[in-house]
Amino acid sequence: ASLVQALPKTALVGAGTVLTVADVDALHKAGGRLLVSPNIDAEVMGRAMTYNMVTMPGVFTPTEAFLAIRLGASALKFFPASVLGAGGISAMRAVLPAEIVVGAVGGVSDKDFAGYKSAGVSAFGLGSSLFNPGMSVEEVATRARAAVTAWDAAFGGEA
Repeated sequence: ASLVQALPKTALVGAGTVLTVADVDALHKAGGRLLVSPNIDAEVMGRAMTYNMVTMPGVFTPTEAFLAIRLGASALKFFPASVLGAGGISAMRAVLPAEIVVGAVGGVSDKDFAGYKSAGVSAFGLGSSLFNPGMSVEEVATRARAAVTAWDAAFGGEA
């Protein structure tokens, strides 16, 4: 809620690892509009749709991807992407609607951007490649700058 109040209305604030309808309600109550989950759950998606949220459920198979799209997903989060790799995502991307945004999360780092871009991925979730407990602010800042540089190298001015 503090972030929602502090940032411009154009900022898309949300939560990750949203697993239950109660989580969706709490996100909405805080003013969040972006829902990210590790799986596809019809009840969670249904509640998110009542709040007109931007949703990015986790999928791993074509069956899950098409279910997520049918339930109104704004984008797909392939998770864990490192298991599928760019080749696996590319194979599934070939049958998915061209307009659906595809993200790669789980075992992905800035070193992977170019390869995943060729597979049709345009969004990434970075975890341990960006931050680990005990890291200094300087270490995190260095890794964040490297990620931005890698993004710019792979995607240029694209957003």
